Amino acid sequence: MTAPTDPKLAAIRDKVHAGERLTFDDGLALEATPDLFTLGELANLVRERKNGNVTFYNVNTHLNPTNVCVYRCAFCSFRSDLKGPTAYVMTDEQILGRAREATERGCTELHVVGGLHHQLPYEWYLGIIANIHREFPDLHLKAWTAVEWDWFEKLTKRPTRELLAEMRDAGLGSLPGGGAEIFHPEVRSKICDYKADADQWLGVHRTWHELGGRSNATMLYGHIERPEHRIDHLLRLRGLQDETGGFQTFIPLAFHPSNNPLGEGIAKPSGVMDLKVMAVSRLMLDNFPHIKAYWQMLTAKVAQVAQSWGADDIDGTVVHEKIYHAAGSDSPQEMTVADLRRLIEEAGRVPVERDTLYNEVVRDRPVGKRWQTGRRLVTLN
Repeated sequence: MTAPTDPKLAAIRDKVHAGERLTFDDGLALEATPDLFTLGELANLVRERKNGNVTFYNVNTHLNPTNVCVYRCAFCSFRSDLKGPTAYVMTDEQILGRAREATERGCTELHVVGGLHHQLPYEWYLGIIANIHREFPDLHLKAWTAVEWDWFEKLTKRPTRELLAEMRDAGLGSLPGGGAEIFHPEVRSKICDYKADADQWLGVHRTWHELGGRSNATMLYGHIERPEHRIDHLLRLRGLQDETGGFQTFIPLAFHPSNNPLGEGIAKPSGVMDLKVMAVSRLMLDNFPHIKAYWQMLTAKVAQVAQSWGADDIDGTVVHEKIYHAAGSDSPQEMTVADLRRLIEEAGRVPVERDTLYNEVVRDRPVGKRWQTGRRLVTLN
């Protein structure tokens, strides 16, 4: 590795090579450096220590049962009022149809999140998980963000631990990382006031981890937050991971400014910012096994390059993504397995299909559009 062009990176480089933990001030220095290439080299070093030359992908689809939401987060382009022109609530038949389609496509995961509908009971959300699991028991259900769990507690007046256990017994497999946005109250109070705060978000994931579950974590960047807010966010996640070890992957989410109040006068994050946030995340989150470059948010091209800036996962086939497309994402709705593997191989990495819990999926034949392929799981070391 050549000497950094930014002298402030020299001490940090030594710490990274020695495997030492970086501090808040180190994080600010990483955020401030113009030396993107050294930043990438350091992040890639950590990435390859943890995951070698592998890039993971999965075969998944999304389910957003409703977009009606009691909250009005300034960054959200997906939510609708109860009687809004775009409002919808999927029927049980539509929900099971989506799960059936996912199974026929060979999906191993259904990603389930939606709005906080103030006229639907908790039992409706519980029923979604129970019904899908009963009909399609092999489909892993990654469902409900921490904000939704906080809403369920408000609806039922029951403790989150009890609700999580009940939903797990009904078929819940893991928790997604959404709803984290930015933890710092200086920002959170402006972009998503009223909904679950940082302590509540972290508390839901802590409880799920204590129950033996696994979850993901996210951060929404590129809006009104500053570097110190991003580093604070990462360190709070790192602290909880030190406690529980229950996080699997971290996903930096680029803010999309279209069709929401927060986006007025704000440009979409640049490719340079995308790569810098990816690399800083990999370097600061030393106890997270994986960092995901979510191609739907970043574009396929940036997600591909990010595999050399700290990321070791590119997400999956996706299908039926609504939330980020409502905010102006121009990425395609679906990526084929062949396309994902090509992107990974062009980046010089070895593609490995995983399930939600990062077990390798080995298939008898390629994934088809309308039939279930045979598969087995291999635990990855």
